[in-house]
Amino acid sequence: MKTAGYVADEAERLSATFAALADPTRRAILARLAQGDATVKEIAAPFSMSQPAISRHLKVLEHAGLISRGRVAQRRPCHLEGRQLTLVVDWLENYRSYWAEAYAHLDELLDTLQADDDRDQTTGGREGQAP
Repeated sequence: MKTAGYVADEAERLSATFAALADPTRRAILARLAQGDATVKEIAAPFSMSQPAISRHLKVLEHAGLISRGRVAQRRPCHLEGRQLTLVVDWLENYRSYWAEAYAHLDELLDTLQADDDRDQTTGGREGQAP
């Protein structure tokens, strides 16, 4: 079944991704992981919350496919999964032409208003009035 250009599974993943991105702590975690892999302890360090609370945020990010957890000897580093963000980018791309057209209409309106203001200033604001 297709919904708005996405199969149901992709729509569910998109919803999970947006839900995960809605939280500022999770966005900060993603920003940290964009710099490189990190353990839960390393991720938790700058936050004033418990490590279990950070782990819950990581589970949401992992469920959305935004991060993965690996194993390197005793370490379990978290890794940013950037390809999942392409789902969001692709979804947003569907609206790019809409916004481009809306901004073009706004530009035309602003140009018209500016031309009217310029004309009013050169005529002293007396257009249409008897001398």
